[in-house]
Amino acid sequence: MERDEFKKRFPTLAKEVEEGKGKADLEFEVKPPKPQRRFAGYDPDVIDFIRRCSGEEEALEIIEYFRGREEITVDEAERLRRQLEEEGLRSFGSKKKPGYYEREG
Repeated sequence: MERDEFKKRFPTLAKEVEEGKGKADLEFEVKPPKPQRRFAGYDPDVIDFIRRCSGEEEALEIIEYFRGREEITVDEAERLRRQLEEEGLRSFGSKKKPGYYEREG
């Protein structure tokens, strides 16, 4: 429950919690919320997987896999293959090493 909703539903209790003391002489400690991880819930796309590849053959396999699952269109697959052939693997971005999202998040 969010803080604002808690205040609306329980105004007296919210006041006691914020002041740090209740009627029963209890003390409350208000902890700040945990920071959200930057990539929490992020679903990597075809480019993210291509950036993990070590060679062009792996990248082609990734493109075919995403095409086979119909996660990219035929045109998108062709555009990715053409970019790979003409500009190279790193034209999609620097290589992402294992643990990238944990380190960056």
